[in-house]
Amino acid sequence: MHSLFPPLLGLFLAIMAFVARADESDGAALYAPCAACHGAAAEGNVDLRAPRLNHLRPVYILAQLDKFQRGLRGGNEASVAAQQMAESSDLLPTVARLPELAFHISELTSPASSSTLQGGDPIAGGKSFMRLCGACHGANAMGNVALNAPRLAGADDWYLLAQLQAFREGQRGRHREDRTGRQMRNMAAMLSDEQALQDVIAYIRSQQE
Repeated sequence: MHSLFPPLLGLFLAIMAFVARADESDGAALYAPCAACHGAAAEGNVDLRAPRLNHLRPVYILAQLDKFQRGLRGGNEASVAAQQMAESSDLLPTVARLPELAFHISELTSPASSSTLQGGDPIAGGKSFMRLCGACHGANAMGNVALNAPRLAGADDWYLLAQLQAFREGQRGRHREDRTGRQMRNMAAMLSDEQALQDVIAYIRSQQE
């Protein structure tokens, strides 16, 4: 199946075209089905394994929605949470209105989520992050649109752990068309054990808003 979206620059331009005429009530209506799991302000819900979304840029949100709709994420080998999200993609608005949804989510605000992990060393994690992650995600984990690297600062710690484990175990990034996912599988494999994962996450969490 061919992508319904143009390359990254096209995604960005599509979003910006909607910004000028975005209507808050329309955005809220588009987001309503998502709020049941991700919260009214896209603050996330750990009990439902629904991550915080409002720290992400619209272009990344849009790219991930595209992956779920096209089957690049949430396949048979994916985690239960990812499969549920793929199934829920049927509730999303039409492709033409997805940029409005992504922009609305990025405009929502909420306090940083509470920590759920203990024992990570941000100093050791910072060294690993700079070696493996900083070139794409930035030294302060703020992401880089040009490199398709999302913002990590502000993400839930439990979600970061789940995704790093999913990349290492082949639950995410398996699809041959998921180029960025395959890149992340290689990077995650270099974090040798659970302590290394928690250290990197502790560093990312230290870069909160």
